[in-house]
Amino acid sequence: MPANKHATIRYRIIDACLRNRARKWTWKDILEEVNKALDKEGITPIGKTTFFEDLKDIEYRVYHAEIEKYYGHNKKIVYYQYTDPEYSINKQPLTENEAIQIRSAIQIISRFRGMPQFEWVNELVPVLETRLNLTPSGHDIISFQQNEDYQGKEHIGSLFNAILYKRALKITYQDFKSDFPYDIEFHPYHLKQYNSRWFLFGHNPSFKLSIQNLALDRITSIEEIPNQYINHEVNWEEYFADIVGVTKTDEPPVEIKILILDKGQAMYIKTKPLHPTQKPVRKTDLGYETSINVAPNMELFKLLLSFGPRIKILSPNDLVKRFESTIKEYVTLYHNQVNNDKLL
Repeated sequence: MPANKHATIRYRIIDACLRNRARKWTWKDILEEVNKALDKEGITPIGKTTFFEDLKDIEYRVYHAEIEKYYGHNKKIVYYQYTDPEYSINKQPLTENEAIQIRSAIQIISRFRGMPQFEWVNELVPVLETRLNLTPSGHDIISFQQNEDYQGKEHIGSLFNAILYKRALKITYQDFKSDFPYDIEFHPYHLKQYNSRWFLFGHNPSFKLSIQNLALDRITSIEEIPNQYINHEVNWEEYFADIVGVTKTDEPPVEIKILILDKGQAMYIKTKPLHPTQKPVRKTDLGYETSINVAPNMELFKLLLSFGPRIKILSPNDLVKRFESTIKEYVTLYHNQVNNDKLL
C-alpha cells in the first residue's frame, strides 16, 4: 500500500485524472495536476521519474489497475485513462488491517455521541459501518435512498473534478421543454442531491441570473473547453437557506402561514419541519398553525400540495390564490372524468 501521506495525495490526483474522461490526459497534464495539489499542501513538486514510479504503483505494484494508453489524431501524443471508466483505486476492498483501523476510528468517533454540536455523529457512524461493510451481522441493517438506475450519476465524477480544478465546460443539455439537446458554456461550482435527483450549480454566461442549476439526468455530454474559468464566490449554506429544493428565483422570501387541520399531520410536521425556518407548531381554535419564511418556487408548491386537504395556506394572498386555482383545476378534471364515466 502507499508508503506515506505524500504518495497517497499523488495517487489520489492521478486516479482522479485517469477517471476523468471529460478531457484527454498526457503524462505531462497529469503531472501538472499532481504538482498543483502538492503545492496547495506545501509539498515539494515531483518530477517525471517519480511520476512514472507512481504510475507503476497504480498499474502493477499496489492497485493492479488497467491503464489504457492511446494516441491522438497525429499519432505522436500518447494519452492515459483507465480501461474501465468506472474503476477507481478508492473502490478497492478494504484489507483486514484497514478494517480494524477504521473500526478503531469509529469507536473513537462514537464517544462524541450525545455531546452538543456532535449530533451528526449519530448519522455518520452507522453510515460508515454499513458503507464500508464493517457491521458484524451477515445482513444489511440500514438502507439508503439511492436510485441505482439513475441516469446522470455517471457524470458526478467528471463534474466533481471540474469543480475541484476549476474547469470551464461545454455541456450538451436537453431540458424537459426542449425537443432537441443544445450546448451550454458552463462554469461549475456545486453539486447537490434533492429528491433522489442530482443538480449542478454554476455560471452560464448566457443565463440572466448569476447562478443556474442543471439536472444531471438531462445532461447528454460533458467536454472541457479552454475558456477562462469564471468564478463566483458563493456561500452555499446561505444560498439554500431561504428556498425549498434547488430552484432560485427573483422572488424574495416571504412568511407563509399554514393551518394544519389534522393532529397527526401536525405532529408529523412538528417532528419533520417543512423548512429550517419553520416556527413552532401551536394549537389554535381552528387546528394547528405554523409558518415558514422562504422564497416561493416550484418545489415549495409541490411540497405543500402533497399534504392535500390536511393543510390550508393562510397567507400570503397570492399564494392562496394560486392554490385555489390549482384545486379548481383538480375538481374540474375529476368532475369531467365522472361525467364521462356516466356517459359510458
